[in-house]
Amino acid sequence: MPAALPRPSITGVILAGGQGRRMGHVDKGLQRLDGKPMVQWVLERFAPQVDEVIINANQNVAQYQTLGHKVVPDAIGGFAGPLAGLHRGLSAATHELVATVPCDSPFLPLDLIARLYGALSTNQAELAVARTGDQPHPVFCLTHKSVLPGLTTFLESGGRKIDTWYAALKVVEVRFDDEAAAFSNINTPDELRQMQRSPAQ
Repeated sequence: MPAALPRPSITGVILAGGQGRRMGHVDKGLQRLDGKPMVQWVLERFAPQVDEVIINANQNVAQYQTLGHKVVPDAIGGFAGPLAGLHRGLSAATHELVATVPCDSPFLPLDLIARLYGALSTNQAELAVARTGDQPHPVFCLTHKSVLPGLTTFLESGGRKIDTWYAALKVVEVRFDDEAAAFSNINTPDELRQMQRSPAQ
């Protein structure tokens, strides 16, 4: 059999641009879990899987910069949601493939990118999205920079819903039922306290 082609380089974007409403209007990525900011837990699992890391943040930029990676705010104003973060990440990315993960999922799969890329390339898709059970997780995705013009048009026309945007793309959903707990996210102070007592393995 012919040797497999090497995987192209990938830019990883950590989405930390939200307002943290359910966390009490504080920056979720900077809330501490077992002594470290949540974004640092995410970074430690995500960075080895990609070739460049960008952090999308609209607040506390200087604190995020201490992590040693480029930090970029949304280009679309008004805390427009994860699509605005993807849009800014695509614009700033060095590489043609771009992956996103949220800042509040500190136990994300260590094989996330390998599995998303395998499905993206095998299916010649424009976007690969993680899924567990009947629940897609569109903030855990891998896509091509070529989707940027369409995403820009969608956002500029007022679109904000991820599923509405990607309905127009060739999407492959990638099952992670064997790692469902890895997609646990921390949205509230109570969830953060519970995770401190019994962190996921």
